[in-house]
Amino acid sequence: MSEEQTVSLVDVLKEDEELEEEASAVLAGSDSDHCSYPQGYVKRQALYACNSCRPKGGEAAGVCLACSYKCHEGHDLFELYTKRNFRCDCGNRKFTELQCKLHPEKEVNRLNKYSHNFFGVYCTCSRPYPDPEDQVEDEMIQCVVCEDWLHGRHLGCVVPDCVELQEMICELCMNKNPFLWTYAAHLSVPSAAVQVKEERDADESNTNRPVKEEKGDEVIEPSCKRSREEVEPSCRLMELQTIGQKRVQSGAVFWPSGWRSKLCSCTTCKECLSEAGLSFLLDESDTVLAYENKGKTNEQRQQSHDPLMAVLDNLNHVQQLEIIHGYNDMKTELKDFLQRFAEEGKVVTPDDIRQFFEQQSRKRRRDDAGCFYPS
Repeated sequence: MSEEQTVSLVDVLKEDEELEEEASAVLAGSDSDHCSYPQGYVKRQALYACNSCRPKGGEAAGVCLACSYKCHEGHDLFELYTKRNFRCDCGNRKFTELQCKLHPEKEVNRLNKYSHNFFGVYCTCSRPYPDPEDQVEDEMIQCVVCEDWLHGRHLGCVVPDCVELQEMICELCMNKNPFLWTYAAHLSVPSAAVQVKEERDADESNTNRPVKEEKGDEVIEPSCKRSREEVEPSCRLMELQTIGQKRVQSGAVFWPSGWRSKLCSCTTCKECLSEAGLSFLLDESDTVLAYENKGKTNEQRQQSHDPLMAVLDNLNHVQQLEIIHGYNDMKTELKDFLQRFAEEGKVVTPDDIRQFFEQQSRKRRRDDAGCFYPS
């Protein structure tokens, strides 16, 4: 028990800076002070669903970052990370006993898309996260199409390394849009669970193509009706279909950075993507990575205007070094102080923290006295 607490606490201390950067990347990309409703359907933003305010048996609803702070503080919130093309619902008719404090006048947003995530469950297993009944440590990965979060063990494939730099499309979304399997055979991240083979001659079982030359009783893909004569000469998708390379059509598919730029953007393919509701796949700024980079840029810009940083800029080099050394010393001593509790399996109380800073204060006074009144 003691050993487990020690590892957990030390890990938290070591990863504190990384966690702060990750949170900043997600939250700094959204406005924490103003409701996003006036902006319309925001391209991508951090969202929450309030379990406290939604009536029993009520409809799904999502609130923006600012409303989660100002209107739902202390409530039971489901964190949804980010969603695309969503307009804040806070205080509209879905909330029978709540009025938004930031933007009271709201209509029901009929273009918003909702999933079971808004009810606090995720993945194909429809379980909450974190799940108190699940003892298996597993990462959750978001599908870039349906934006649901899935356990790695429920993806039906091997999760590749550096997954945070890649995008994933779940098997359900792949099968809903069969032409994506053609792209997957050429553009996706290779997986140990995927077998890829070359086939020069097309066969009748090639259901991964939105193009079908056979008429008869064959089902024509509704999202991409075209004949060979109708296809533009520069269609990238048709070129890949002609090559005939295939892969096993099962499991989720991971895509490397920059894969969206390799999708065909001819007029016909654009129309097909639009009909399927997938036009965003041609937009590289739609990615979560692009959103997080925007958040990091906003955070850096805010830090550059930080009053504390302005004060430091007015100090000379020696004074700046003294402050930096003092901060690092206190940080090291705080880590050592907390680690002793972890090693002994003790709980850190508010009195312990108060005592630590009182000791720091007394130490600083002694150091100051030593500087001004040398013996």
